Amino acid sequence: MSTALAKLTTIDRRWIFLLIGLGTLIPILIPIGFPVTITPPVQSIYDKIETLGENDVVVLSYDYGPTTAAENEPMADAIIRHCFLRKVKVVALALYPLGGLTAVNGSVTRVSAEFPGLQYGVDYVNLGYKDGGQASMKLLAEDFSKAFPGDTNGTPLSTLPLMQKVTGARNAQLAVSIATGVIGEWWANLINAQYGLPVAVGCTAVSAPKYYAYLEAGQMLGLIGGLKGASEYEQLLLNGYPQTKTIYSNPMLQTASKGMDVQTIDHLIIIGFIVLGNIAYFAGRRAKQA
Repeated sequence: MSTALAKLTTIDRRWIFLLIGLGTLIPILIPIGFPVTITPPVQSIYDKIETLGENDVVVLSYDYGPTTAAENEPMADAIIRHCFLRKVKVVALALYPLGGLTAVNGSVTRVSAEFPGLQYGVDYVNLGYKDGGQASMKLLAEDFSKAFPGDTNGTPLSTLPLMQKVTGARNAQLAVSIATGVIGEWWANLINAQYGLPVAVGCTAVSAPKYYAYLEAGQMLGLIGGLKGASEYEQLLLNGYPQTKTIYSNPMLQTASKGMDVQTIDHLIIIGFIVLGNIAYFAGRRAKQA
């Protein structure tokens, strides 16, 4: 028996690659739907948007690029989808390089297509990307037109009805930064601290620990941490808005729930091989001693 177990150490690594490949592909094609537990930081953001109405405005800042899109994109889509479901106005922008091209344009275009009744310039606006970091953030807090003379199409902001309603970010009811790096921190320690605007952040899992300090200090009202947090928000939308089931059941749509299914299966496979590897190792030692 020990000898047979010891042979596991010589297993062809291609079998491991195959199992990981299947563990990744199958949950994407056939979602498993593992249970999702909602955490308070995610619930807080959902609850805040639930209190907003048609006359309220959310500033949604796409502060990430292609390298973290797998984590950030589902949460960004979930937030703007929630706003559109509530008929809350959205001012979308980006302060991260490539954020305007790959994040804002992709997300706004993709999600707004689900709501054909929405009118651009009235219900939502896409300002695109602006460089300058905290300097630009300071300007847009006071007056969007100081940082963005026009929207992503070059249309003057003064001609857009929504931008006449909310001149600067400080006049909005909520700012949400979907972030990689430090830009989410800027929203908390600059916009919230100086203007009192409620701020929420959606970040990659590796960045989440540092944001809890801002959350505990009251500089943020909520936090979506990584793919797990995004899957929680998707579940909240499914619970609160049954019509989103059609959207999230689309096999072509990248969702956090599918990603969590993949992570769970692949982690179980890896843990299984770690356990088998240890068993095989000690079995091999016993066989040599016999």
